[in-house]
Amino acid sequence: MTVRRPPIESREDRRLRVLLADDDPVSSRILDRYVRKWGFDPIPAANGTEAWELLQDPRTRLAILDWEMPGADGPELCRRIRAQGKTHYTYIILLTARDDPGDIIAGLNAGADDYMTKPLQFQELRARLQTGRRIVDLEDKLLESQKRLYELATKDGLTGLWNRLTIIQFLEDELDHGRRAGTATSVIMIDVDLFKAINDTCGHQAGDAVLATLASRLAKRVRPYDRIGRYGGDEFLIVLPDCAAPDAERIAERLRRECIRKPARLRGVPLGFTLSIGCASSAGLLRPTADRLIRAGDQALYEAKRLGRDRVVTATPARRAKTTGGRHARPKK
Repeated sequence: MTVRRPPIESREDRRLRVLLADDDPVSSRILDRYVRKWGFDPIPAANGTEAWELLQDPRTRLAILDWEMPGADGPELCRRIRAQGKTHYTYIILLTARDDPGDIIAGLNAGADDYMTKPLQFQELRARLQTGRRIVDLEDKLLESQKRLYELATKDGLTGLWNRLTIIQFLEDELDHGRRAGTATSVIMIDVDLFKAINDTCGHQAGDAVLATLASRLAKRVRPYDRIGRYGGDEFLIVLPDCAAPDAERIAERLRRECIRKPARLRGVPLGFTLSIGCASSAGLLRPTADRLIRAGDQALYEAKRLGRDRVVTATPARRAKTTGGRHARPKK
């Protein structure tokens, strides 16, 4: 038996919003009727002020503006919308009874994409709206491609977190901001204990499942303005803006307890794991840089490993290890 899939809605089938800005109620109703018949979603505006408010809605991608309106005329609205530099482009058709070439040039220079003189030929208007739709759709495709390229360049493929280069850049930015604001920036370095043994014993898919599970749990438990990235291998870096060492330590200990409470799973098989965590704060460093702060956090992390894993160690100015968590010390293997 052949299963028929439902038809996929194409871009041509989508009902785009079209702003209809005309202070003549008769003309506005006629335009509304035609535009709706052509498969668009008309949004009427009785004057320039109302049209400007509606143009702020990012869903308004097409606009038909009358040249002369109270509040703000068509060319003025064109200039305003182009001056905004909006992420999503608005395609504008300017309508007027003027047919002087100088007026046409003035309207296009103001930012209009197209120009029609009254009385309107409605089939011509329909064709011009379809042109506007194609341009808007092309821009959407380009923005989507840019978004995908940005994610490929900045995100880690396995975990969906920021990659190493991007999380370090975030740390440098936060350190700069902290210097100006006089606040501390802290880092949390997280490493999965005995990760190689998980890969060797259960396979690399099991290791990937542990990393993906841990990344998901971490992302759900950090503050909205914290940044988290995969620093490399089984190591994660969390950047904590406006956060001193004691607060970073408390956050790290909470993350350690909550993230290992349940095992990860691969095809129903439980995969238990523990975490060693190192914390460091810019307040404890002389002339802190991203490299120095990461190095301090890394040293604290390896001290946690040396002391028996499954614990948090915080770097101190005197480089003495302050630990939380864990069960008992055991020699590093």
